[in-house]
Amino acid sequence: MLTLTENAANAVKTLTSQIPTEEGGLRIRGADQAEAGFELALVSSPEAEDAVIETDGARVFVEQRATEPLDDRVLDAQIGDDGSLSFALGVRA
Repeated sequence: MLTLTENAANAVKTLTSQIPTEEGGLRIRGADQAEAGFELALVSSPEAEDAVIETDGARVFVEQRATEPLDDRVLDAQIGDDGSLSFALGVRA
């Protein structure tokens, strides 16, 4: 199952604090074209088939078709010098 680094958990919590519900989180879904990777979106609740991952209060919802490709992955986040936020996937060691 997808895991989150401390940086990613903190970033997700910061982003989801903008959602006016405690059920919200960051949703990851497979892009319509495989080579496009994954799409991220802030949502107010998971879809019925989503896997729900909670790490240190951060909630990430993984769409069913993205579950297998993300099974051995780690989600990380970095804040750029300009304050922009970026997420990256790595392979779990």
